Amino acid sequence: MTIDQFNFAGKKAIVRVDFNVPLDENGNVTDDTRIRGALPTLKKILADGGAVIMMSHMGKPKGKVNPKLSLKQIVPAVSKALGVDVKFAPDCANASEEAAALKMGEALLLENLRYYPEEEGKPVGVEKGTPEYDEAKKAMKASQKEFAKTLASYADCYVMDAFGTAHRKHASTAVIADYFDADSKMLGLLMEKEVQAVDNVLSNIKRPFVAIMGGSKVSSKIGIIENLLGKVDKLILCGGMTYTFAKAHGGQIGNSIVELDKLDVALGVEELAKKNGVELVLGSDCTATDGLDFGTMTLKPGSQIINCPANQVPDGFEGVDAGPESQKDFANAIKGAKTILWNGPAGVFECDTFTPGSRAIGEAVAEATAEGAFSLIGGGDSVACVNKFGLADKVSYISTGGGALLEAIEGKVLPGVAAIKGE
Repeated sequence: MTIDQFNFAGKKAIVRVDFNVPLDENGNVTDDTRIRGALPTLKKILADGGAVIMMSHMGKPKGKVNPKLSLKQIVPAVSKALGVDVKFAPDCANASEEAAALKMGEALLLENLRYYPEEEGKPVGVEKGTPEYDEAKKAMKASQKEFAKTLASYADCYVMDAFGTAHRKHASTAVIADYFDADSKMLGLLMEKEVQAVDNVLSNIKRPFVAIMGGSKVSSKIGIIENLLGKVDKLILCGGMTYTFAKAHGGQIGNSIVELDKLDVALGVEELAKKNGVELVLGSDCTATDGLDFGTMTLKPGSQIINCPANQVPDGFEGVDAGPESQKDFANAIKGAKTILWNGPAGVFECDTFTPGSRAIGEAVAEATAEGAFSLIGGGDSVACVNKFGLADKVSYISTGGGALLEAIEGKVLPGVAAIKGE
C-alpha cells in the first residue's frame, strides 16, 4: 500500500513524523526543515477528508518528563506550517479522549514519545550484561508492545514518515505496524522520497563520486566510512575527527577533541583508502581558539583566534574549523564531482566566526550541483549548514535523516521500512 493509493476520507491516521527540531532558549523553532518535510503527507490526509494524529520524539529525555523537551513548544510552528489549529495531547500514552474527540479535517500532536522508556524499548536502571538486564529486557519488550498497541488504538491507519528514526526499532517506528493490516499501513511521501534519494546515490552512481564526512567522532562514522571506501572516488574527512587522524601520526592537537582509543582505527582508514585507490582528503590546517563557550556558542572576551597546521595546535587552543588551505583543498576535491554525499560540518558552524570551513564545502557542493552533479545532504548539522548559508535550493536533495541515511547507504535494512513492507 502506498499513500497515493490510500483514501483517508473518514479515517484517523496516526503518523510518525520527525519533529525533533532545534529550539532556542525560549522554545522557538530555529530550523523548521523537518516540519516542512512532513507537510505533503499531513496535507494529503487532511485534503482527503481524514484526521491526523502526529507523534514524534524530541531530544533524549531518557524515559523521563523534561519540560525543555516538550513538543507543546512547537504547536504554534506546526499549526502555522500546516494551516490548521493543531490540538495537543499532554500524555502520548493516555490520549484516547483527545483522539476520540478529533473530527475529520483536524490535527492532534502527541507529547514526546521518549518521555516513556517503552518507546525505545531499553531497560532503565539495570546494568547491561547482567542476568538482571536480560530479564529486564524481556519485560521491557513486552511493555513496548503494549505501548505500541496503545498508540495504534488511536487511529484507523498508520503512516511511517520519519526517515530520521527509520533505523530504530522503536514502538512508534516499527512495533506499532504489527497492529495494522497490510492495507492500512504505509510509508509517507517523505519516506518514499528519502528511499529514492538513497537509491539514486547507491544504484545510479555517476562518477566521480565524492563523499564528505564531518562531525566530532571517527567512532560514530567508522561503519559508513569503511563502506564508502568501497564506493567513492574521493573521501573528505573534516570536523572534529580531523584531530584523531592528526594525533595518530604523532601531531600536537592542543585541547582539540580526540578519540585516543581510535588512533589505530584512523590509521586503518588511511590504509583502506590506499588499498581501494580512494583519494582521502584530510584538513591540513585549522582555525583554533582558546575561548569558545560551547554552551552559548560565543567567544569569551579576550579570546584569541589563530590559523595553524592541524597537527600543530598550541596548548590551550582547540581546533574549531577548517583553515584556509583546507577550505581550498576541500573545494578542489569537490570540483567536477557527479555524485556527492555530505554528512557532517567542517567545524563549529553554530558560532558565526567559525562558518568558513562548512561554507566552503556548501558552496563547492552547490557549484558542482549547478554543473550537473546529484548532491545528497543528510544529518541535522549538515542540513542546518545548508539552510544557514542559503544553499537549500542549490543542492539536489536534503535528507531529514542522519543515522538512518548513513545506515541505508551502508546497505542495512531499516526497521521502519521493513515493518511496513512486512519484511
